[in-house]
Amino acid sequence: MKLYSGDLSPYSARVRMQIYAKGITDIALERPATFGTPKFREQFPIGRIPVLDVDGDMMPESEVIAEYLEAIYPEPSLLGATPRETAHVRTVARIGDIYLMNNMFMLSPQSRAATRNEGIVELLGGQVVRNVKALNRLIGEDGFACCGRITMADCALVPALFMVENVLPSTGVDDPIPANGKVAAYWAAIQTNEHAARVLAELHRGLEERRALIRSGAFDKMMAAAKAAQAAADAEA
Repeated sequence: MKLYSGDLSPYSARVRMQIYAKGITDIALERPATFGTPKFREQFPIGRIPVLDVDGDMMPESEVIAEYLEAIYPEPSLLGATPRETAHVRTVARIGDIYLMNNMFMLSPQSRAATRNEGIVELLGGQVVRNVKALNRLIGEDGFACCGRITMADCALVPALFMVENVLPSTGVDDPIPANGKVAAYWAAIQTNEHAARVLAELHRGLEERRALIRSGAFDKMMAAAKAAQAAADAEA
């Protein structure tokens, strides 16, 4: 199998952390050469990473991939020991994946906008702040999100909280993690976990590469070229 991934993609990071935590060694990690081009969208209609290549069958969507990997590599389990524990793991994972990461994904362009759209910042930034408060009521207090051990909830929360801490302030919204004691304690503890630390190093590397491209002006040129190429491809379709 092959996982099409990218250092700065939080959704890809979620799956990579799961792979590391489960000790899976037969999945190759690769950044697709055509990512960001019409060719990539032809191959992968959703147009986003991660994508898991299973003998030529392309599986998109991080949550779907995570559940698939959990099914075919059941040990060590990153779910709960009981159905109720598993439901809690999945609830916390969805907070990371949907309520935090998805809002941050849509908000992140405002971090590099010449003029911010304050309506977007207020709406999406406000959602992130409120959802960190909600997470504060549900998160574990023993260094892990659930069950006293690493689970799929941690795999979703680590990239989500990375985005909150490192990207949200650049949109003009204060990082809400320090103001939520349980989340702050969890965040400090989970970063010492070897699997979390590995994926965080990748995320930081990707963020520094992105910032260098933005500073040089190359990122704006890349985005404009990709937009023009996609518009041309859509016009021909």
